[in-house]
Amino acid sequence: MLSVQGIEKSYGGIRALDGASLDVEEGKIIGIIGPNGAGKTTLFKIISGFVKPNSGKILFEGKNIENSQSHEIARTGLIRTFQLSKALTKMTVLENLMLAPKYQEGEKIWNVWLQPKLIKDQEEESREKALSLLKSFELFRLKDEYAGALSGGQKRLLELARAIMAEPKMLLLDEPFSGVNPYLGMRLLDHIESLRSDCGMTFLIIEHDMPMIMQLSDYIYVLNKGQVIASGLPREVKEDEGVLDAYLGGV
Repeated sequence: MLSVQGIEKSYGGIRALDGASLDVEEGKIIGIIGPNGAGKTTLFKIISGFVKPNSGKILFEGKNIENSQSHEIARTGLIRTFQLSKALTKMTVLENLMLAPKYQEGEKIWNVWLQPKLIKDQEEESREKALSLLKSFELFRLKDEYAGALSGGQKRLLELARAIMAEPKMLLLDEPFSGVNPYLGMRLLDHIESLRSDCGMTFLIIEHDMPMIMQLSDYIYVLNKGQVIASGLPREVKEDEGVLDAYLGGV
């Protein structure tokens, strides 16, 4: 579904990515781990179109996207979340979700006069879907609260729910368990697993919480100094000497 081939990215004299490659099969949960500064978030930025690579290819469903803009990539169904929550703090929880659906007719100013019923019907459909998601994510009671008032864990749940409103084919999650208490972390993990099992959704996840990512992932890639130094099943990666050296500072 996603193929990242030999991506290189330099900032001045610093090489953030040095020929990084990985593949993600449809319906799988793939983890990316590595020490701080390994290039994980830079790779996400490049895949999602926020940063352009110096060289390399990225194919999503067989189409080159390495030169596409971030909004164009999002419209293909490749949606990302961020390391720091991007909740719109001055809007309510419900309003945050209502913003997410693609191709909203109300965004075209002339449709306010030409297609008022279409806009009303579409907004009502989006509202029903948003309310259903908020119930599923146990955020319904907070639907009229400002998103800025949520806890860190609640903002993570909101961000995942908002991403789902955009009807993704694949989700890139950047440290979804960071700053989340154990209870909300387990709820988030359950949601990810159910989205894969019930909806067939595909995930590529960066995470520092080793127990979580080992439990969640079908396959794991390890980045260090901009290169993939190991990949395999979670149990294989845990026993890889190169991985241990990278985390202990031996590489």
